[in-house]
Amino acid sequence: MESSEPEVKKSFVRRDELLRIQEDAQRRWRQERAFEIDAPSASAQPGDKFFGNFPFPYMNGALHLGHAFSFSKLEFASAFYRLKGRHVLLPFGFHCTGMPIKACADKLQREIEQFGNPPVFPVQEQAPTTIPTASSSLNPPSNGDNTVKAEPEKFKSKKSKVQAKTGVEVYQWNIMASLNISPEEIPKFTDPAYWLTYFPAIAVDDLKTFGAGVDWRRSFITTELNPFFDSFVRWQFRALKKQQKVVKDLRYAVYSPRDGQPCADHDRASGEGVQPQEYTLIKLQVKPPFSGKLQALEGKNVYLAAATLRPETMYGQTNLWVLPDGEYGAFEVNDSDVFVVTSRAARNLAFQLLSRVPEKPTRLLELRGHDLIGLPLIAPLSMHQVVYALPMLTILTDKGTGIVTSVPSDSPDDYMSLLDLKNKPALRAKYGVKDEWVLPYDVIPIINIPDIGDKSAEVVCKELKIKSPNDQVLLTEAKKRTYLKGFTDGIMLVGEHKGEKVQDAKPLIKEMLIQSGQAVKYSEPENKVMSRSGEECVVALTDQWYLIYGEDEWKAKAEECLSNMELYNDETRHGFEHTLGWLNQWACSRSFGLGTRIPWDEQFLIESLSDSTIYMAYYTISHLLQAGDIYGHKEAGIKAEQLTDDVWDYVFGDGPFPSTDVPENLLKLMKKEFSYWYPFDIRVSGKDLIQNHLTFCIYNHTAMFPKEKWPRAMRCNGFLMLNSEKMSKSTGNFRTLKQAIEEFSADATRFALADSGDLMDDANFVFETANSAILRLTKEITWMKEVLAAEQSLRKEPPTLFADRVFQNEINFSVHVTEQNYESMMFRDALKTGFYDLQTARDEYRLSCGAIGMNRDLIYRFMEVQTRLLTPICPHYAEHVWSSILNREGFAIRASWPTAPPADLTLQKANKYLQDTITSFRKLLQKQTTTKKGKASVPVDVKPTIALVYVAEKYEGWKEECLKVLQQHFYPQTKSFAHDADIMDALQRTSVAQMGDLKQIKKTCSSFLKFKKEEAVSVGPHALDVTLPFGEMQVLEENAELIQRQLGLEELSAYAYSDAHALRLVGSRISILNQTPPSPGSPVAIFLVCVSCEG
Repeated sequence: MESSEPEVKKSFVRRDELLRIQEDAQRRWRQERAFEIDAPSASAQPGDKFFGNFPFPYMNGALHLGHAFSFSKLEFASAFYRLKGRHVLLPFGFHCTGMPIKACADKLQREIEQFGNPPVFPVQEQAPTTIPTASSSLNPPSNGDNTVKAEPEKFKSKKSKVQAKTGVEVYQWNIMASLNISPEEIPKFTDPAYWLTYFPAIAVDDLKTFGAGVDWRRSFITTELNPFFDSFVRWQFRALKKQQKVVKDLRYAVYSPRDGQPCADHDRASGEGVQPQEYTLIKLQVKPPFSGKLQALEGKNVYLAAATLRPETMYGQTNLWVLPDGEYGAFEVNDSDVFVVTSRAARNLAFQLLSRVPEKPTRLLELRGHDLIGLPLIAPLSMHQVVYALPMLTILTDKGTGIVTSVPSDSPDDYMSLLDLKNKPALRAKYGVKDEWVLPYDVIPIINIPDIGDKSAEVVCKELKIKSPNDQVLLTEAKKRTYLKGFTDGIMLVGEHKGEKVQDAKPLIKEMLIQSGQAVKYSEPENKVMSRSGEECVVALTDQWYLIYGEDEWKAKAEECLSNMELYNDETRHGFEHTLGWLNQWACSRSFGLGTRIPWDEQFLIESLSDSTIYMAYYTISHLLQAGDIYGHKEAGIKAEQLTDDVWDYVFGDGPFPSTDVPENLLKLMKKEFSYWYPFDIRVSGKDLIQNHLTFCIYNHTAMFPKEKWPRAMRCNGFLMLNSEKMSKSTGNFRTLKQAIEEFSADATRFALADSGDLMDDANFVFETANSAILRLTKEITWMKEVLAAEQSLRKEPPTLFADRVFQNEINFSVHVTEQNYESMMFRDALKTGFYDLQTARDEYRLSCGAIGMNRDLIYRFMEVQTRLLTPICPHYAEHVWSSILNREGFAIRASWPTAPPADLTLQKANKYLQDTITSFRKLLQKQTTTKKGKASVPVDVKPTIALVYVAEKYEGWKEECLKVLQQHFYPQTKSFAHDADIMDALQRTSVAQMGDLKQIKKTCSSFLKFKKEEAVSVGPHALDVTLPFGEMQVLEENAELIQRQLGLEELSAYAYSDAHALRLVGSRISILNQTPPSPGSPVAIFLVCVSCEG
């Protein structure tokens, strides 16, 4: 049955009004080139300029609200400093370096070749996806070793992130179609260069529509397709090589076999920040003769290869663990050696020169854990001549090799599992374990840990009362208690390093095992990494170019730079300090993708995080080289090949004037631009870039520039959620920047972005906030028009009323506190103090004025100030108000920050006192004008119309003495008091002592002292004053009409509580005053009925 209710259509009139205002403002900005700026001089004085920048986005799609959120921080700050009168430079470039664009273009080409143009893809059924068990976490084990065990993951999805969500193969053609690209245009994207012409243009249009105050003359794309930027990056790397900060070496790197090159953070679909984890691979040799499936390997050296991070504990080996149902293989390492490991581990080994066929693991046998149980093994360094492979049910096969050596003296897992096998004959029988493989093998003390002993695993497991190897929570706690302490405080009891500290012996034992051929180095990603090509990455030994981050001298400079930077919060600083602590050599060369060639080794490209470390300097001169063409193809009076290293050294450094055919005036102009704008004042970014890009930026600036040109500040933020949920294309909870602007307008989008949050926690863009902004902004425009149309109703005399003074004071206060919020880059707070709070103050003022009307000068002042304070966040709205409503000349974006005298805090307190008093009187009046009938409250027949208000403007007697003592014993810096005993002792030395003994004093004063102490801790020392900083009587008398109007009274009179004559006016109600007498800040009202009105 169809609903009979008419369909309610959403009105877009208000949104469309903002879109028209937006279009008009942007047209005027374009005509006047409002955001283009050149350096006014060769050097900047403090406070002259503001140069901020933002990590240029990667150009494989449209900008979304996540980009806009981070960028908005810089946009708002730039607009604020423009109002403050600084010369503001806000440039924006586009990153195209790396492999994602090339990989997508190649994939699209393959699809067209295979399925036609347009392609006809096969119909696919959604494949079942599997959910990993809770124990299959990819987080590193607490001891960093592969010996941490959990329930085996029996089903493991091998799909990419997108495939895992959809269950079917995702085609590049369909991805392009989802971006609203026509079938006729999609084939053009098989050329990587076409991406570089398509998406940057869209991004520029979207940012202009957003109202970004960008100097677009300075924009550029990266890669060798831009010859000027290409020359700039080549100069940078030649300079780094001269300083020996770029070296070539054979090192471990996370690597994409499909792409044939290292996979850096920006090349990854998942696993950003994951580094290689190096293990020592212990070779436990199988004693011949071989039996069962291993008979096929007779004549070879067969090793069960166990990965460990604790080679110093190998003296205590009692056995080896395998997963009974685990899948293993026997893989050729060379002509004579075979390793038994998982296929995943063999794949990593093949890229580390540990496979007979490089990069291709050769499996000679398929094996299961059952095939390995009972194998006799020779364990390096073990006290036993032979140990056996035994079953363990909690081994993870997605870490290490799936082969786990057992040291029950120092591993709680190993101790409990060995104890379990010893104590359970049925368990041994189930897996065919013979008694002689287990029972003779006891714990071997190898390390003494102070306060624990030489059998740390056994001791701690007993202390924690661990009953089973499946008690993972307790075992994790046991490892926390033993592993770190064993490393830092443990002393070796055996071996050639007996008596030495474990932390000193560990590297020596590791090296000895490797040199003797009993172990090899092995590395794998710390956690799973997926490349953008859709393949799981390995760790490979790669012969390539590295930046030597982490080198002592360079690291010291980076730490010095960081120590002098403004980072806005401690969490950001801790993130940088942590990164500087672990960051080591970084592979900076690639053989696949787009970018700039390494100038001395052009078979390699410079990877995407390494060509984007000092490009902020290039912004300062790019407009002089590229003439506003982001590709650098427009003739600008200079050619890229003229930009020699000598030219770059002169422009960006202390190099002499170069011998060149570049015009002298152009060179000097370039140097002037750089010298004025550098260093940059702030770089704004998401917090995820701290671990790579932002730290690289610090490192490279310290290498390329003198200290006075090092970065001054970086501001990091969290990720953006939409309506409290993660942004996701697959769920539809996603908006591109263009979509948001079309849905809400630019200003409402900016408003909601400002309101989303400013800390390192994830922020939240709320659609309701954006819709509310549409309503608020358009209603404010309407209100201003209506007020000015009825200007004759406004008071013309000077603003002298209490309400006038309060409103004027709130405006002044808002100017100062909003300025502080913008300077601190706390834009949600700036929105609150510069808009929401001002709106509240205006509404309160309008109510306070009542029939006498608002003051004309104050209303104009309010409109002008509010417009300026909101300009950084809602510039289009501000331009409309500035020019069309207030009829001001010029642009709002350049109107200057409003000036205001310091706010009168005493007046603020007086107004708060007034508002609180009205609220308390209203509650009291309601109580007095209702009566209880059962559980319900009903109005009385006759309501009071007269209020007698009694005021005590000063604490007197014992309360005054209490306050004086508290003042003497309050510590403002810590907002704390001396001990209660000291306070009571001081009270006894005052007139309060006349009350009697200490017990009586406490009985009388304790509750008052407690109340005042809590108040002082909350609001500060002024809570201990014996009087308020303003006259209560004066405030009440001056606002008697307002109080009467708000409470519906006909008469209000204020009296001093000390006035005996006035007290007689309340008659029998004097008991109310006696029960709750007034005190400073808390007047008491007695409501009376007009006697002449009762009849």
